[in-house]
Amino acid sequence: MSDMNNLLGPDPTLLPDDPGAAELAQGLPARDVVRLHPTSSAAWAAVALGAADDDQDVECYAFARVGYHRGLDALRRNGWKGHGPIPWDHTPNQGFLRCLAMLSLAADRMGEAEEAERCSQFLRDSSAAAAAELLD
Repeated sequence: MSDMNNLLGPDPTLLPDDPGAAELAQGLPARDVVRLHPTSSAAWAAVALGAADDDQDVECYAFARVGYHRGLDALRRNGWKGHGPIPWDHTPNQGFLRCLAMLSLAADRMGEAEEAERCSQFLRDSSAAAAAELLD
């Protein structure tokens, strides 16, 4: 269904399988997965989470920012027009949504309140389920 025919808004965007997800699931270190699959938002999210766990806020922010932009590229390639649902329950979307959440959390830790709020609102607008899982 196209945006013109859907009075409730755009159709959800469903990304194809993330190229690094299988390696992450097999336990390959996230930094190695990023090297193998630099377009993998799931891998960048895992690296960002590791940095956050080590209280490396600047690194977490940088890694999340890369994954966020890689995810935006993938979303656009798959028909996303800058708004609309990005369902959390569709596993390939989770890397992008995790990066967006990590970006918000890292910005907040660094005192960048405006960026933190912008990213958390974008996450809520994209997927309330992701926001509930990752921010609340």
